[in-house]
Amino acid sequence: QVQLVESGGGLVQAGGSLRLSCAASGRTFSNYAMGWFRQAPGKEREFVAAISWSGGSTYYADSVKGRFTISRDNAKNTVYLQMDSLKPEDTAVYYCATSKGGWLSIRITEYAYWGQGTPVTVSS
Repeated sequence: QVQLVESGGGLVQAGGSLRLSCAASGRTFSNYAMGWFRQAPGKEREFVAAISWSGGSTYYADSVKGRFTISRDNAKNTVYLQMDSLKPEDTAVYYCATSKGGWLSIRITEYAYWGQGTPVTVSS
């Protein structure tokens, strides 16, 4: 059974940083692309960042480009999201997901398994 467990969320002031982690089990982690998504209250879930199976390719939403960095450690079955220069509009529940294949995608429908989410609150 595939399981994704996020951690690292919390409360931070604007301009601060957080590092989210997502530990995966139950699947050959290194075969699949991974993604981070977020959902703010009253809004739809949106794409944040994705990374290919090898880590060689990454892609970011325009809203986080230059501030967030996605990475992965296949030896630890873990994907990370380093979030710097946080803004109040980054407040949301952040979810990691594993894709249906090795290619990265911004589409929610391309992801097969999801974590339970970790909340991030950025105060102004």
